Amino acid sequence: MINAETFIETARAHGFSRYIGVPCSYLTPFINYVINDKRLAYISSANEGDAVATAAGLTLDGGRAVAMMQNSGLGNAVNPLTSLALMFAIPVLLIVTHRGRLGQEDEPQHALMGRITGGLLDLMGIPWEPFPTHERHVKPVLQRIDRYCTEQQRPYALLMERGAVATHALQAETIPSGVGARCLRNSVAGNSIQPSRNDALREIIRHTPADGSILIGTTGYTSRELYAIDDRSNQLYVVGSMGCASAFALGVSLARPDLQVTVIDGDGAALMRLGNFTTIGSYAHNNLTHVLLDNGVHESTGAQATVSANVNFADIAAACGYALALDGSSLDVIRQLYARQDVTGARFAHLRIKPGIPGKLPRPQASPQEVLRRLVKHINPGE
Repeated sequence: MINAETFIETARAHGFSRYIGVPCSYLTPFINYVINDKRLAYISSANEGDAVATAAGLTLDGGRAVAMMQNSGLGNAVNPLTSLALMFAIPVLLIVTHRGRLGQEDEPQHALMGRITGGLLDLMGIPWEPFPTHERHVKPVLQRIDRYCTEQQRPYALLMERGAVATHALQAETIPSGVGARCLRNSVAGNSIQPSRNDALREIIRHTPADGSILIGTTGYTSRELYAIDDRSNQLYVVGSMGCASAFALGVSLARPDLQVTVIDGDGAALMRLGNFTTIGSYAHNNLTHVLLDNGVHESTGAQATVSANVNFADIAAACGYALALDGSSLDVIRQLYARQDVTGARFAHLRIKPGIPGKLPRPQASPQEVLRRLVKHINPGE
């Protein structure tokens, strides 16, 4: 058994100062120590997949992030691990608790995952080792992780057993209070002709200059159209991990509070991970803008209808703590969204658009890793 301080302070020396995750009883002393220390950052995520995506975004300033979860929730993180962190080559440290391991009595729901946790990490190509339980092992373990993350730019995992960390009392506030407490909620009048996605993207581009802003597109046709209109160095195309663009953008916005970060979501993607609205509403600052372009269908898979017609996304954003929540079916929604610079917290706009795509829509020619490296170089020109 080790003290939380030993691991966390050694990890801090290697740049790990941001922690995000979903609690497990094994992690309690670990999380409590991070929350108590105001020099560290802890984000309570709605689910494990969003935790991985936000941790990935938190690394864009060159820092390191830790995503924590119970192994029963590792399945929730498989998609963002494989199609975001691994595909984009983003080094995230995973601390996964090993519930239900062979020979350990536990609740029945942990039995299967307990047997296959290590094998699941192996299948994803994520190296792992046991979380250190002796003080003398902490430093060499973190040295190996630091070296691997630096050289390979890939995730690394530690499996934490029961009782690995001594108890540590919680003394501080766990969740930011008062963020977005007074949401400005407004529906913007428009005409009966809905804009196209192309029209909306061009309007967003006009409000996201290359200097001083980052523009992140969700997977599917949104990123492909964004690329076709103008492939700028301040743009990132989240070509996989459907639904995780907003979680990733939250991490980017917290890592780079000096930049305005806009994420363009889709109705299908937003519906897939509605829980991230709650995390954004609680933790985001006023440099995060969340735009949802809603055409009512999963267009890239054959235009099957989503249930977005029955969902009031702006009301959801307002209820989750966003500072500004607009909706409508004209480009004035976008214009008013960016005109409001006087709010404290995240801004949200739900714009209904018509289905359809331009003919011969290209795909990005650069690899996801190349696009990410281009963005990192753009926002960190001196490094």
